[in-house]
Parts: sequence; structure tokens; C-alpha cells
Amino acid sequence: MKTNVDVIVVGAGIVGQALALGLAEQAISVAIIDKLPAPKLPQTSTDFSVRVSAISSASEAFLRHLGAWQFIQRKQAYTHMEVWDQDGFGHIDFDTSGQSNAFEGAASLGHIIENDQLTGALQKAIEQRNEISCLYEQSIQHMHADETGAQVLLKSGEMINAKLLVGADGANSQVRRAFGFKQTFWDYDHTAIVANVKTNQTHNNTAKQAFTPDGPLAFLPLADPNVCSIVFSQQSEKARELMALPNAEFEKALLVAINNQFGKLELLSERKALNLRMRYARTWVGNSVALVGDAAHTIHPLAGQGANLGLADVQSLLQIISQSPEQLGSLFQLKKYERWRKADALKVIASMEGFKRLFDGSDPLKKLVRNTGLFAANKLPFVKKFFIDQASS
Repeated sequence: MKTNVDVIVVGAGIVGQALALGLAEQAISVAIIDKLPAPKLPQTSTDFSVRVSAISSASEAFLRHLGAWQFIQRKQAYTHMEVWDQDGFGHIDFDTSGQSNAFEGAASLGHIIENDQLTGALQKAIEQRNEISCLYEQSIQHMHADETGAQVLLKSGEMINAKLLVGADGANSQVRRAFGFKQTFWDYDHTAIVANVKTNQTHNNTAKQAFTPDGPLAFLPLADPNVCSIVFSQQSEKARELMALPNAEFEKALLVAINNQFGKLELLSERKALNLRMRYARTWVGNSVALVGDAAHTIHPLAGQGANLGLADVQSLLQIISQSPEQLGSLFQLKKYERWRKADALKVIASMEGFKRLFDGSDPLKKLVRNTGLFAANKLPFVKKFFIDQASS
């Protein structure tokens, strides 16, 4: 059996789904392929998923445009953000009240949303588009692409032909491997511990991040005033020690790291440990093939920009396709996308690496530099405006 579409999108995560919806808006036919079952909105529950994304105002606007935002059943806006050095004097905060003169008049700085809420909402929007065919629980046997187009052979025997094949299949991208796109990567020697906690004091719509000598700890507000998602990025050896602690001891460690900001803490979920690596594909495109999102780049989660960076890839690719739809899949067209997004991704990667190195460890000179920098930034409105614009883009 053969199927013909304009674009094949491999990967039905947030980035792949958003790309499919954006292409459908341009009357471009799409087939989404994923080995997992179709994403679904979770049943109404008081339990929160431990995998969340910080969605910026720019990404929110894009999701609204795609018709997915309305289907998100649970999300939490945050209107205040605090960042500080655990054992120093550096501190910076942003808010929407106008008191900081950094982001006056905004409804929020962003939203913390569970990933399954995002994928479930995007799938609801996809189901309303006739231009999109969903091939879930399907494994790929072979892929090919050249200047004439792309073909994907499924293990079921079905062949799909398209003008463009897009890999949106995550950090371990099968598409990237199949076409031999080389990567630059390094291990951050950090492991992120993610979990949900109940707090004695309400989060007050505030995201908090403390930089400890072994890495950052973020408390992200969820859609319950006394529940936060935590991302505790620590040097891997320290993370292994934390993962081995009984719950009560881990809760005490969190209290110390966050300077007892929330009062007593209680774990509401299991802890999950995620090894952190920077990955950057040296080639993002070829004849009739392109990479987006984590398939092209992964970064340290300390600024929560991973999902937003992937959605920015999607918006850029959609814009370039809209300018010359007759060239869909051509290397000339795709190279424009690659030049645009590689430059922006490199800026973010370099910034995250700089922050990671600056805030890593207890070297007295680094402590002085980072604390002085945070202190100065908190006193200068134009510097704060720059930081908040970066977080919201």
C-alpha cells in the first residue's frame, strides 16, 4: 500500500504536532508517524505529571494560533520569578506588577504546563484537521530522501511518499541517524531530578530558582496553590546520592537548597533522574529532509527554554515554506531554515553553557562575579528587561 502526502513528520511530541498543525493551515497534507499510541488528554485527576514545560508568551501565542491552547485543561501562569545564589548575596526578580519596570502590563511571564496536557491538546486540534493523517503505533523500517522527494517504509509494509521528511523525533532521533547527520555533543555531568512536591506555603504564582554549588534547583508553580514541580539539576555524583535518600531526607535536602522558602515539603510523586547532555546537529537539512526541536539540539534545562526553542524552529520553518510553497522540500529552501535556526540555537546553547559554568561550583572568584552580576542586574531596569524578553521569546 502506498500513501502520498506533501510532508511526513516523524515524532508526535509537542514540536512535531505543532509543525503538522502549522502545515495544515497552509493547506499542506501531512502524515505524522510515531511508534507510541496517540497522545490523549489525561483524565481529570489531582495527580500531576512530573514532566512539565515552561511555555513562554511567544509560544503561547503560537499555540493559540494553532487552535490547541483552548484544549489545555490544566495550566499555571506565573507572574513572578526569583533567582538567587544559595550561598551569596546575588538576587534578581521579575514580575508583571510594574514594580520592577521590567515587564509592566503583561498578564504573565509564562505558563507551567504538564507535557501530556500539551500533547493531548495538540492532538485534539489535529483531529479537527482533514489535512493530517495520524499513523501511531507504527515503526519505521527504512527511510530515503533525495532531490526528488522522500519515502518512508513502515514495518507494516505501507510506503509513504512526500516532498519533505521532517525529523521531530527527539534527542535520539531515528531520522538524524538514518541520514548520517553528525552531532557535536558533550555531557554536562549533570543529572536532573524531577518530581512534584506539596508545599506548606502557597507558591503565589511564583517560579523560583536557587543556584547551589552543585547545580540549580527550580520550583515551578502548578495548577494547585500548594503544588510545585521541581527540577533539581545536580552534578551527577551528587544526584545519585540524592536519589538514594529516603523521601524524608530528600525533602530536607530540598528545604535547605531552596532556603526554606515554602515551609514544610512533601513529595507527591516518585523522583525521576534524567541525564543531561548538550547535543547539536552539525547538519540540520538535506535534500527533502530537515530536523526540528530536540532532534537538532538539546540544552541544559536551567532556563526552561527547550520546548520554546523547538517551537521557534517550527515557526521559522513554517514561515520559510509559506514564502515559497512551490519549492517545498528543496535544499535551497531548507538551507534558509538551517542558517536561521542554527544561529539562534547556538546563541541559546552558548548562553546556557556560560550560565552553567558561571554558577557551577564554589570558586570564590566565580561566586563574586555571579553575585555581583545578579545584584547589578536587579538594580538596572534595562538589564532586567533584556533578561525577561529572553525568557518570554
